[in-house]
Amino acid sequence: MELWDAYDSDGKRIEGMTLVRGSTDGIPRGVFHLVCDILVRHVDGTYLLMQRDSRTRHGGMWEASAGGSALQGESPLACAVRELREETGIEAGDLTEVGRVVDEKTHGLYVEFLFVTDRDKDDIRLQEGETVGYRWVSREEFLRMPKKELLTRRMQRFLPELQPDT
Repeated sequence: MELWDAYDSDGKRIEGMTLVRGSTDGIPRGVFHLVCDILVRHVDGTYLLMQRDSRTRHGGMWEASAGGSALQGESPLACAVRELREETGIEAGDLTEVGRVVDEKTHGLYVEFLFVTDRDKDDIRLQEGETVGYRWVSREEFLRMPKKELLTRRMQRFLPELQPDT
């Protein structure tokens, strides 16, 4: 059983309230669970995309991040560091928070991070049951990916270099 802290729409933890992942009671209106996304940019300007395992929700789609829900008691940064390590094998402590999004539909309070690295691009480790592939793409490839292939786009609104050309 996975336990989550409960948050309000301002990102403040609600004392005394615990959420249970997959609970049949659901998450009450106005209550959110913390989710962290981490976009990895290589110093050469390319971005890491991870492909979801076909056995998972949104299987086969690409994500412009690693990420997932924070466990009870976990800070946004600790969650991001853990998720990045679990889904890509990348050990990082120097992440930059670039924005937050409250999603009423998913009851998610999304905290968006950027990690810039110079590591070997072939040194990515996939997480069994979560990810099945990865690739590095240019800014142009990233922006051209159709919505039916690219699952996460929240990060784009916070990074000027990922704003579509007008």
